[in-house]
Amino acid sequence: MTVMKDRKNDHIELAFLSQLDKISVDERFNYEPFLNSLSSDIDMSTDFLGKKLNIPIWVSSMTGGTQMAEKINTNLAKACNEFGMGMGLGSCRELLKDDNHFHQFDMRKYLGDDLPLFANLGIAQIEKLIEEKETEKIDLLIDKLHADGLFIHVNPLQEFFQPEGDTIRRPPIETIEELLELVQAKIIVKEVGQGIGHESLEALVKLPIAGIEFGAYGGTNFTKVELLRSDKNKYEIYAPFLRIGHTADEMLSNLNKLKSKFPEQNKQLIISGGIKTFLDGYYLIKKSLFPAVYGQASVFLKYAKEDYSQLKKFIEFQVKGLFLAYALLRIKSM
Repeated sequence: MTVMKDRKNDHIELAFLSQLDKISVDERFNYEPFLNSLSSDIDMSTDFLGKKLNIPIWVSSMTGGTQMAEKINTNLAKACNEFGMGMGLGSCRELLKDDNHFHQFDMRKYLGDDLPLFANLGIAQIEKLIEEKETEKIDLLIDKLHADGLFIHVNPLQEFFQPEGDTIRRPPIETIEELLELVQAKIIVKEVGQGIGHESLEALVKLPIAGIEFGAYGGTNFTKVELLRSDKNKYEIYAPFLRIGHTADEMLSNLNKLKSKFPEQNKQLIISGGIKTFLDGYYLIKKSLFPAVYGQASVFLKYAKEDYSQLKKFIEFQVKGLFLAYALLRIKSM
């Protein structure tokens, strides 16, 4: 009786603090509380290029080659194993030279064999490997990491503003097209914070790549990262580029139009960039006409730097939130 009394008192006191403004309603969803029981076993699993994810969440590429990278990547790989998520490694460029940092990337032993793990190289490194006729290093890298394929991150603005950056001399689409003729690996192409425009997306959709990761505008922007590493004058001059890009919603709308134009194409999408919550991710993957999962990086990084238990608790909350979305929400017609 005391518990009920306390609860009722809480309701009275908190009711005045729990008023919601009608303007704040999330217009993306219909709330359907009659259609599922929250004790139901709702299947959130999905296929990702031949491997099964228990939940449609991808841990997007983050780090490598630093002292903290091994702890971060190990925590993330263990979490992927526990919750059934896929994982992309940070740039593996250092591993093309030697194995001094290999332990920071050697995550298959934590991830397990049944979940997808992808290596990662920049378009500038791919261009150089092709020029020097050393693309066999890509296959060796993938084999050494027991990875399922390779991300190619296309980052012309980041490279341009990075003091140590490489010059990208060829149109990236030509480099990717040539690479596809030289290697057998599954290739996923991604951007790093600006997103990808319609014409570039169409060019990618036409290629026999396995997938596209958005790296859309609204998340971590590596052009800004490099400008912040520069002097104040350079930052102020080039800051307008920080307002250039394409959001995940815009990119998905463009890709859905391309699906109608090229119905035979069925690329795997990792929708990332500005995905702040499980509701953002749920909305976009349900809206997609392509098979899709959603990816996050910085929100995982925040917890992966700390004790594993904190990362685990964070993901548990995310999974429960995603479960509620699957059970109770339907996206409104596009």
